[in-house]
Amino acid sequence: MATDLNHVVLVGRLTKDLGADERSFGYVGNGQARATVSIAVNRSRKGADGNWIEEANFFDVTIWGKSAENLKPYLTKGKQIAVDGYLKQDRWEKDGQKFSKVTIVANNVQLLGGRADGSQGMTGGASGGFSPKPSFGQPMNNPIPDYGSDPYGATDSDFPEDIPF
Repeated sequence: MATDLNHVVLVGRLTKDLGADERSFGYVGNGQARATVSIAVNRSRKGADGNWIEEANFFDVTIWGKSAENLKPYLTKGKQIAVDGYLKQDRWEKDGQKFSKVTIVANNVQLLGGRADGSQGMTGGASGGFSPKPSFGQPMNNPIPDYGSDPYGATDSDFPEDIPF
């Protein structure tokens, strides 16, 4: 039996601040939060003449529940995010004319990059969890060890003997 698959992962930049208009953030009838953002995803490809062509594609993303509430203050124009979710097609009819729109429903949204003060990003998952992004290879439940001023050991060499990876 064949299984269908509807999964998308995108990395792009927000095109405007969340909450910039009344339709981008709100609560639906059952009290659940809904955030709608648009991201620009840039792509480079080689044209027929051999020159590189830059393309920007724009995608609407819907974030639900606690994730939408928790991420609201961080979703600002230009912020790079990673979205893991699925495609959803909405269809409607108006004045006898049929319309259709495909959006991305986020299962997980991760803020990428850092802030100007050097802080690490934050992650908001489908469960509404919101936790600091761990360093590569560092479990979240263990504190990051303090190596002091010289993280690679006390050597005067430009090349540390023990590289921690």
